[in-house]
Amino acid sequence: MYTTQPKKMLIINILEILKNYTDINHRLSQKQIMDILERDYNMKVDRKAVKRNLLNLIDSGHYLEYEETTRTKKNGDEETMYSGWYLVREFDDAELRLLIDSLLFSKHIPYNQCKELIGKLEGLSNIYFKSKVAYIRSLPENLPENKQLFLTIEILDEAISENCQVSFKYNEYDTDKKMHPRKNSEGEERVYIVNPYQMAATNGRYYLICNLEGKEGVGNYRLDRITDIKKLEAKVKNKKQAKGVVSRLDLPRHMAENIYMFGGESVRACFRAKRYIINDILDWFGRDVVFSNADDIEVTASIRVSEQAMFYWAMQYGEHIEIFEPESLRERVYEAAKTITKKYGKLDENVE
Repeated sequence: MYTTQPKKMLIINILEILKNYTDINHRLSQKQIMDILERDYNMKVDRKAVKRNLLNLIDSGHYLEYEETTRTKKNGDEETMYSGWYLVREFDDAELRLLIDSLLFSKHIPYNQCKELIGKLEGLSNIYFKSKVAYIRSLPENLPENKQLFLTIEILDEAISENCQVSFKYNEYDTDKKMHPRKNSEGEERVYIVNPYQMAATNGRYYLICNLEGKEGVGNYRLDRITDIKKLEAKVKNKKQAKGVVSRLDLPRHMAENIYMFGGESVRACFRAKRYIINDILDWFGRDVVFSNADDIEVTASIRVSEQAMFYWAMQYGEHIEIFEPESLRERVYEAAKTITKKYGKLDENVE
């Protein structure tokens, strides 16, 4: 900066210096603050002015830490000295890194918006943090590009708080790698009218938990697939009227029962599993799993879960589990296994 700034800007500039250059491992003396003020802000001030404004920042509610020592002057008077100033931040570096990594691994935030959010999070720390996480500048460009995502979240948040229905178009990808709205039986773009209850994130994606108007039960729709959303004047259907929904939606339970967010009726599933996948079972289903009949090799597990979701989970872990109940699910896994065996059996014959 080349122009001389008014004195009233001094306290603002000191706060900016503390934000940019300090943390618990990087502290500044009053002399160092004076040097930066002169170098970067063209402001030449004395120690007393710096000290006075630092104490004013504390009085105004900013959390500053410093070291306090006492020295004896030549005339015998004692003087309190302040040094080692730094700004205590709302988020430490480990917390910011965790938030940034969660954005990097998100599967629903568009590329440009993800980079913008990461930039804002970086701004909550200092120059030293930015240099340590330079790798985050290389974001994968295969993230979704639904630029309406944040608008969708905003409208849904408003609609849920006001108990209003919403309408939207729901999209699917095709071979051109672009989203296309689902169509109705007449070939027209289908408009969904739903009763929104909750938004939830799972498996790196964001979902709307709702009831489709005219249908029973609860459905889950990915927010990154929703476009053209509108808040309606009609009020939402009471949760008691939606089959499978209690008067107060138990979100943790719903998420545990719908591990792939397929929705539908939940069933009591019982299966025998190898003990070495207990960690995986708890990761997927939470602590509502009931274990029994354990030995050194296997354990029986029982859990309430969406039958559709349990089928896909069983296919994923089929080598390590055996489904007992419900019988319909066991039969479905059996038929799928036969189909897979037939396909790969033909491959083996060709190889030989």
